[in-house]
Amino acid sequence: MNAIQTNYLKDSTARQIVQRTMSIIPYSVNVMDEFGMIIASGEPSRLHQRHEGAVLALTENRVVEIDLATANRLKGVRPGINLPINFRDRLIGVLGITGEPDEVRAYAELVKMASEMIIEQTAMLEQKQWDRRYREELIQQLILRDRPPASLSAMVSYLGINLSQPRVVLIVELQQPDSEALRSLMDYFDYSARDHLVTFTDFNELIILKPIALHQDEWDTQLEMVELQRIKHYAESSGFSRIIVGGYFPGEGGLRRSYQTAKSAQAMVRRLKLKNQYIFYDDYALASLLGGLSDSWQAEELSKIWLRLIEQDPKGVLQTTLRHYFEQNCDLSQTALCLHVHVNTLRYRLQKVEDITGINISNLKQLFWLYVGMELQR
Repeated sequence: MNAIQTNYLKDSTARQIVQRTMSIIPYSVNVMDEFGMIIASGEPSRLHQRHEGAVLALTENRVVEIDLATANRLKGVRPGINLPINFRDRLIGVLGITGEPDEVRAYAELVKMASEMIIEQTAMLEQKQWDRRYREELIQQLILRDRPPASLSAMVSYLGINLSQPRVVLIVELQQPDSEALRSLMDYFDYSARDHLVTFTDFNELIILKPIALHQDEWDTQLEMVELQRIKHYAESSGFSRIIVGGYFPGEGGLRRSYQTAKSAQAMVRRLKLKNQYIFYDDYALASLLGGLSDSWQAEELSKIWLRLIEQDPKGVLQTTLRHYFEQNCDLSQTALCLHVHVNTLRYRLQKVEDITGINISNLKQLFWLYVGMELQR
């Protein structure tokens, strides 16, 4: 992995220093790079000239004051004060204030302090951008590749991420977020939840590689709700829609599988038009997996028994009965209670299902075939 950009005194930063400092002092300001070349100036005609006073300040790493007599003997120099700019234990350039030293000396330390603050702010912003870029690259490698490359270890080390910690993939869907709301949401992950790896797949969707806690090697999804609600709270202003949680899969390639299950569950949610704000793949695993078979010959074969029932049940009574029957784990009493019918009425309807489909509802394999067809035709 390449090192972070260390050119702290870029031309754009130097121009910002000149603009800001000259708005508070009545003197022209120059900024020279580590080679003594003027890269920003209150006098544009001086740009890209070598400043001998700056070269001296850089060579000896000290403040160099130049009066009129000295300036006349040097090339590209006017009276003023030149202050070395040291940043993070490195000499990165020189700040020059044009004017008689006795007049501008009072401003020197103030202007230098302001300059260093601008450089620090710019460096922090750049580091934050690199940090986010590396995190996004790390996410892509983890969720799209079966075997992340060995070179990933350098990136992981730089980011300080513990990849041995169990994680699952979340998809957070947003509705019409504005840039300010998104910035606030990302700040939450940057400062309060840095162990979460986060990236945008598009303007309305976040992918989060979220740490989870295991108890005796098992993941309790009910305990997970507390943290999901916290994420929802911070995402509210971004038009929170829902969170889809992939399955947990330990070992190498586990995050890729978690991402695949989250995407599968997302497709299922849209196909079934579910309104739930929290969707766990584990709760809809079969429906999610079957969604990948839609419009295939396998789906036609698996659906043929259910489609035979639809043809003979124009009012949908038997279909509704079966859906409740499956939801109640094939418990006759509970299904009758849900349907507000007598148990004998329920038995009569199930008998009609058997007559139409030619299956035996007491036969688990045949009943499962009917259930799969129902799920495929939702």
